[in-house]
Amino acid sequence: MTTKNPRINVTFDESIAGILASLALHEHKSVASLVRELALEALEIREDLYLSDIAEKNDNAGGEIYMHDDAWK
Repeated sequence: MTTKNPRINVTFDESIAGILASLALHEHKSVASLVRELALEALEIREDLYLSDIAEKNDNAGGEIYMHDDAWK
């Protein structure tokens, strides 16, 4: 049986699996959907850090500063 979304197996130690199960129960979600949600949040955070690093590298001391409205004219 093929699915449109690939499946990924992840193994946790018993204590982490218990925490995930408790959190999923508390949030009325399955453990799988909770782990998926947490993975997506982590990817967003990593993307933000990566883009922030690029912005810092491109930031020039003494560069021109534009007001928001002026920049989009």
